[in-house]
Amino acid sequence: MDRDAARKMLFWCGVINYGVLLVWFVVFIFAHDWIYLLHSRWFHLSAEQFDMLHYAGMSIFKIGILLLNVAPYFALHIGRRV
Repeated sequence: MDRDAARKMLFWCGVINYGVLLVWFVVFIFAHDWIYLLHSRWFHLSAEQFDMLHYAGMSIFKIGILLLNVAPYFALHIGRRV
């Protein structure tokens, strides 16, 4: 795989992953009570614990996107000019 193909792949992986993160956030905001009721059947969590777990999960996912998609994309983009 050449640099341009890797750069394009990382770009689209970043776009798709940010799309997944956006959908997760929107569903969490607008269907919070329904999701909480669904999960509280399986796990004994307070609403605060549930919110904290989702916030932490979104944060870890976002850091993963930045480290594994966005940073390599920019590194390849900068490396192309040098």
